[in-house]
Amino acid sequence: MNKSPKRPPAGLPDKDTLLAFLREQGSAEKTDIARHFGLKGGDRRALREMIRELEAEGKLGTRGKKGFSEAGALPPVGVADVVERDVDGDFFVRLVEASADAPRALLVPDRSKPGPAPGMGDRLLVKFQQGVDGWEARLIKKLDSERSRVLGVIRKSAREVRVEPVDKRSKDVLLVPAAQAEGLRDGDLVVAAIEKGDQRYGPKRGKILETIGKEDDPRAASLIAIHTHSVPTGFSQAVEAEAEHQELPSLKGREDLRDLPLITIDPADARDHDDAVFAHRDEDARNEGGWIVWVAIADVAAYVRPGTALDREAREKGNSTYFPDRVEPMLPEVLSAGLCSLREGENRACLAVRMVFDKEGRKTGHKFVRGLMRSHAKLSYEQAQAAIDGQPDDATGPIMEAIVHPLWNAYDAMLKGRLKRSPLQIESAERRIHMTNGEITSIEKRTSLEAHRLIEEMMIQANVCAAETLEQKKTPLLYRIHDTPSQEKLFNLGDFLQTIGKPWTKGEPATTKRFNKLLDETRETEHAEVVNEVVLRSQMQAIYSAENVGHFGLNLDRYAHFTSPIRRYSDLIVHRGLIRALGLGKDGLTDREIAELPAIADHVVMTERRSMAAERDAMDRYIAAFLQDRVGGAFTGRITGVTRFGLFVRLDETGADGLVPVSSLGGEYFGHDDRTHALVGERTGRRWPLGKRVEVKLMEATPVTGGLIFEMLSDPDPRDPNAQAPRLGMRGRNDGRSAGAGGNGPPKRGSNRPGGPKPPRGGTPKGVRKGKRR
Repeated sequence: MNKSPKRPPAGLPDKDTLLAFLREQGSAEKTDIARHFGLKGGDRRALREMIRELEAEGKLGTRGKKGFSEAGALPPVGVADVVERDVDGDFFVRLVEASADAPRALLVPDRSKPGPAPGMGDRLLVKFQQGVDGWEARLIKKLDSERSRVLGVIRKSAREVRVEPVDKRSKDVLLVPAAQAEGLRDGDLVVAAIEKGDQRYGPKRGKILETIGKEDDPRAASLIAIHTHSVPTGFSQAVEAEAEHQELPSLKGREDLRDLPLITIDPADARDHDDAVFAHRDEDARNEGGWIVWVAIADVAAYVRPGTALDREAREKGNSTYFPDRVEPMLPEVLSAGLCSLREGENRACLAVRMVFDKEGRKTGHKFVRGLMRSHAKLSYEQAQAAIDGQPDDATGPIMEAIVHPLWNAYDAMLKGRLKRSPLQIESAERRIHMTNGEITSIEKRTSLEAHRLIEEMMIQANVCAAETLEQKKTPLLYRIHDTPSQEKLFNLGDFLQTIGKPWTKGEPATTKRFNKLLDETRETEHAEVVNEVVLRSQMQAIYSAENVGHFGLNLDRYAHFTSPIRRYSDLIVHRGLIRALGLGKDGLTDREIAELPAIADHVVMTERRSMAAERDAMDRYIAAFLQDRVGGAFTGRITGVTRFGLFVRLDETGADGLVPVSSLGGEYFGHDDRTHALVGERTGRRWPLGKRVEVKLMEATPVTGGLIFEMLSDPDPRDPNAQAPRLGMRGRNDGRSAGAGGNGPPKRGSNRPGGPKPPRGGTPKGVRKGKRR
């Protein structure tokens, strides 16, 4: 960690002072900046405005995992990959987490360092500094990491055996001894180690460590994702032993809630149930028409205590990771599907909140209790929805009047408050893969039911209660924060909206009501999907933080994750905070954990994004496997991404994303107009704009990488006579020397093969249920 410069006098710095601080630090989050300059209250709001101005002036770099940096700056020390070698043999490095257009730095050789010199693909710890001709990187040390292992596919020939990596970013094709590959077949998935040695040219040598499956097995998609993203799997013997020896707590120190008719409502295939709900009318005459809503959450803190092996591994995993065919859980199954699962008819420890709402949906009070409960029914979303729609079954029929109707009536009141709050109303197009005996049978769009929204709103309100209570008790916590969109993102949104004739005042502050008005005005138009998409991309990502900036998407001043401690370590930390703050036991948040909250926040953000990337990559591979037999078929879809190397098209049928390489569009050179999000023909002005509905032909589907390549069957839009001169970036070609007659030339290596660049993804994941991360 970089040392902070000498603390200046408290007060808002000027822009030059702020940039000087960022230059010395390399990068810093907004909370770090505020803490360094001693800013509070109004000064923090002024700092936020100053940061927006610097972004608009182009003096701040894009917001990344570690916050803000001076535009074009590199940190004093960082982890970088060797990404390029020029004709003179010099290597260039780029920060590991940087985007493709981030500054690269010349790797300055250091003959005093022992061992082999760095080579392509190596990961290094380097010191950055400005040189005469740009940035330079001086080697501190080479890093041994998972990069020394390759997950790949066996390819056999008469002359050699190779391991070809499944990770599209890897260039490490390994040669392995034929003797090691005896018994293996072409297409086997293996993990191989790169053998160390001073080999700078040609394929590297490798050694096979384990065989994990076949590339054409649909179930291999999750295995590849797990290995590619280093998702932790399994549990140590110590953790399994600790889990096996846990026992259900007694009533001592707990409130008996077993007569409270709480029920669980979850996906039909859920194996664990960590939340239960119940509602009834408030009998207080001062709250006529009001409702009492109970939310009970599994008391994971009673079993996973600070300092234990269970706690250490749960923290390392950070969260559960979900795939269509398997789950990599945060906790052993004996807990996640056993003692911590709120099973119907069984006593379970819980941490519950009793919330009071008036008839307009305003929360007027709440109280947390540590209790012992017994679920009175286990319902699926579909069951609950069918019941309220007039089609009860054997499970819901007997509880309609006492439980189901009161839940919906309470939700009707809560909905009034939600509508007044006006959270962001972005629609997500989530897909669900159905598998039978390991084979993909269908891919469907997830249906959003009112039952989903009922549970979501009750969980959101419980999360708000947790944050409010911890603040009131002055107990530190992990907030779930979602910052307001940056000025740059708002400007880009405004540029795009101009192309479809929608006004957007760029200088007007971003609010959820403003975004919702835009979404409502376009919902029934031809532009509905693309506007929803660009609004989603204009949002920042939600993260965990020990410092609060509010939750923009939910339009809440304070918010914390409390409702899923079985599968999110962040929620377990909040549970421990409540236990400590309210004196509910001796297993609450420790002083050491309080001191480590910023580090815990950074770690669980990393693990959440790791799981999201693994789940997304697995989904891509499942879809590619599903479509492999339909190569040559025609599909309808919409352009959802426009880049200099091609168009990304999302298919209507499956939600699959694939690439139409710019080299295949033909006819003329196409340049990328980043203002209007379109590829524009240099000669004719014909356009391929974001959001255009198209028909494409599937040319390649490669399950092992998840790549889809399309050929365009539709025609481009004509030149827009009223359009401004396009602001073209790099041309949509890569080497004019190779261009054929009327063609764009070959695309950049890797951009036109399965597993090439993926469409941009951004915004705030929605929801609080499995697979959703609000």
